[in-house]
Amino acid sequence: MSDTARSNRFHIGVFGRRNTGKSSLVNAIAKQQVSIVSDVAGTTTDVVWKNIELPGVGAAIIADTAGYDDEGVLGGMRVKRTMQVAQRIDLALIIVSGNPHDATFEIEWIEMFRKATIPSLILFGRCDESDSETIELWRQKLTRNILPVSAKNMTGINVLLKQIADIYKKDDNFEDITEGLVEKGDTVVLVMPQDAQAPKGRLIQPQVITLRNLLDKHCLALCCAPEELEQMLGNLSSPPSLIITDSQVFAQVKALTPPQTKLTSFSVLMARYKGDIEVFRAAADVLVNLPSNARILIAEACSHIPQNEDIGRVKLPRMLRKRLGEDITIDIVGGNDFPDDLTPYDIIIHCGACMFTRRHVMSRIRRANAQHIPITNYGIAIAALTGILDRVVY
Repeated sequence: MSDTARSNRFHIGVFGRRNTGKSSLVNAIAKQQVSIVSDVAGTTTDVVWKNIELPGVGAAIIADTAGYDDEGVLGGMRVKRTMQVAQRIDLALIIVSGNPHDATFEIEWIEMFRKATIPSLILFGRCDESDSETIELWRQKLTRNILPVSAKNMTGINVLLKQIADIYKKDDNFEDITEGLVEKGDTVVLVMPQDAQAPKGRLIQPQVITLRNLLDKHCLALCCAPEELEQMLGNLSSPPSLIITDSQVFAQVKALTPPQTKLTSFSVLMARYKGDIEVFRAAADVLVNLPSNARILIAEACSHIPQNEDIGRVKLPRMLRKRLGEDITIDIVGGNDFPDDLTPYDIIIHCGACMFTRRHVMSRIRRANAQHIPITNYGIAIAALTGILDRVVY
């Protein structure tokens, strides 16, 4: 469980006003001291993430957030961090407590999650310190079912865990990264450059996810570096069913791929595993026809230190300028940095998002669509820029 990548965990966020018992609830669910608990409002000043194993869910991660009613300059910064968490979770636990004199915050956040198609559960925290009439007032105010919980005596915790498991089972997870592309017994060649971008002693997430998927399907998975591909193909008695390559060597691999062999890339596979492949594919047509003064946003999920020939910061911009001209403007953001206003851009090119959940990527796609800005991903973009997109399967 501890080895499961964060991006492959079920993300749960705990939200509410200050001092409603968020941290106590996180500790109760995790069955250990994860967050500092205090009667002082605003004790949680930054997001606390905890990897946990939940019944009926498996590997999950829970986030304890600062109160969304925090005040002042620092409070505003903490609320902004809480908002960032809200964009990347699979389930929101919203805690209320006390008398519902003003439910403005709760109504706003419930509606925000509804619009983002993020399921939410409403909990009444510290129910052992209140009465049923107060809980009923909250139910009427929010017009939602409310589950009373208490971290102190564990009231409602088992019911909550059951509800979390039920929501997880209904979650829209795209779990088969090679769906429709391979069958049991197929030979698949994975082309994986071992250059400065490859982490020493390990494989990158898309390669790990794809390789495990192929093994689970009982495919014959063969791995090589680009310079050994020709030898690999020559050693095979028949062409492979599929070649999966790193996008940065798309053109090189395409030239060696037999006509009857399907071709794709790890990034293209991640485009449908974590995002909306049809949206990304449609944006590719826009990309290759952009004007010479276009402004492009390149978004990376991780905020790594750039290496020589970094694909997002060096290779992709070079390809864009070669195709569209030197006058284009390229802005690059990493990690959770993603502009609220996307309208200055003609297109967004997103990385494979191996560090993000599918829901996080989909939230960015929805934001781009809402502002009528095309969005694609690295693999689709590189295939389009090199003129081989029609040869690529997805």
